[in-house]
Amino acid sequence: MRKRYHTLRLILGDQLNMQHSWFAKPATDTLYVLMEVRTETDYAWHHIQKLCAFFAAMEDFAAQLNDEGFETLYLKLDDAENRQSFADNLKYLVKKFSIEEFHYQLPDEYRLDNELQHFCNTSGIAHRAFDTEHFYTSRDEVAILFSGKKELLMETFYRNMRKKHHILLDEGDDPHGGKWNFDAENRKKLPRNHKPNPPLLFDNDVRTQLIRITGAKIVTIGNVDAQYLGWPINREQSLRLLNYFCENGLQLFGTFQDAMHSEEWSLYHSRLSFSMNTKLLSPMEVMNTAIKYWRKNKKSISLNQIEGFIRQILGWREYMRGIYWMKMPEFESMNFFNHTRKLPKWYWTGETHMNCLKHAISQSLQFGYAHHIQRLMITGNFALLAGIHPDEVDFWYLGIYIDAIQWVEITNTRGMSQFADGGITGSKPYTASANYIHKMSNYCEKCKYDRSDKTGENSCPFNSLYWDFHDRHRSKLEHNHRLAMVYRIWDKMDVKVKEAVLNRADSCLKHIELL
Repeated sequence: MRKRYHTLRLILGDQLNMQHSWFAKPATDTLYVLMEVRTETDYAWHHIQKLCAFFAAMEDFAAQLNDEGFETLYLKLDDAENRQSFADNLKYLVKKFSIEEFHYQLPDEYRLDNELQHFCNTSGIAHRAFDTEHFYTSRDEVAILFSGKKELLMETFYRNMRKKHHILLDEGDDPHGGKWNFDAENRKKLPRNHKPNPPLLFDNDVRTQLIRITGAKIVTIGNVDAQYLGWPINREQSLRLLNYFCENGLQLFGTFQDAMHSEEWSLYHSRLSFSMNTKLLSPMEVMNTAIKYWRKNKKSISLNQIEGFIRQILGWREYMRGIYWMKMPEFESMNFFNHTRKLPKWYWTGETHMNCLKHAISQSLQFGYAHHIQRLMITGNFALLAGIHPDEVDFWYLGIYIDAIQWVEITNTRGMSQFADGGITGSKPYTASANYIHKMSNYCEKCKYDRSDKTGENSCPFNSLYWDFHDRHRSKLEHNHRLAMVYRIWDKMDVKVKEAVLNRADSCLKHIELL
């Protein structure tokens, strides 16, 4: 006889939090379900490592629940009873197990929030939503903080969070070290012959997950060694990676957090975003662990290193989530510059003569990872200057990176990177010419294009596209006080030089697939 359960609890693939109050003790009348479904694998062309890592982490979490005595059901992609969507599977399971009450944790994505709310409203059974017990903030905390204010400033939010949670503060809520922000000290290029500590990688065997993915003919991008997936897929590995970062990365994280190098894909970055975004680790324990290690090793780890790390998690991560829930669903259709161009095909292959883009894209395809400056100032910068439609950019970013979930991807991409929100997440477009790329990397050293030239046939496309972008969108940008210097320089430029720059930009855009 089929067993009956009173309660069905859904666990999404980014809700793998064993510290959640749901798991305080097992209950024999409650069934926990995790699902691999096509609605999640098919809404973007995901990196193959991303799908393998999510499925492996979900399976590992389900196995751990079983070991702890919880009644668990794991629906695999190729299971005959899998209806391939959360709603359809839930309807089936409610009927199959005579479920009387449905529980779920609040999703981090707007579309899933709508889907589960709709299911609850039409299921005919009792239902209840729980907090994920992960973030420092509630969904509406950013909206409440900035209610009635004209500008949303991350720095304002960050200081508020530091004070609220008493992080890196002295007496009287004064910032430790006398400054809130040490970003000016965290913009160093990697010195020649400097060798960062090697990244910690794991040997996770994901052959069974890969068989399911390829068998279902899911469109994926990137590469994977199915016997040696390097990303952490459980809490134990995630904690090891956190400790490894503290011992081997924190001492120079801040200093080189913006640096880029053709031979170094990891540098001093923690690479904890997948573990955090799947909730294998909480932001509180990540920060507490890092701060504790810093306090014990202040002689070798300066304040700017730990402050830069804290700002990324307590500041930017929580801020972006707040913007997401404040501005969705309108945010995902914003296109401030009315950009329309398609993404060049080489974004999917890395086959371009521009050395910076070749390395950033090839690295992303190989590891499913690039750090924030590679994403913002290389791939994002070019897409913005070239006038790529934000939908095209979102689709690429959402698929290629292992940590990409819409709540954190779209605010960084459509917002900060593409300025498609018109200035909600950033006070100006993040644009740069070859000068910045050379300043922060070694990418220009072996490039086909000349970083010092703006108009010649082999001039770096970033140079002409930079000025073309600002000229093209002058009516929308010239009154931005942070761009006053840009327009003063442009206006003082010789008329013939300006014409040559714009002609070179036009040529680059007409032949964008050949760059």
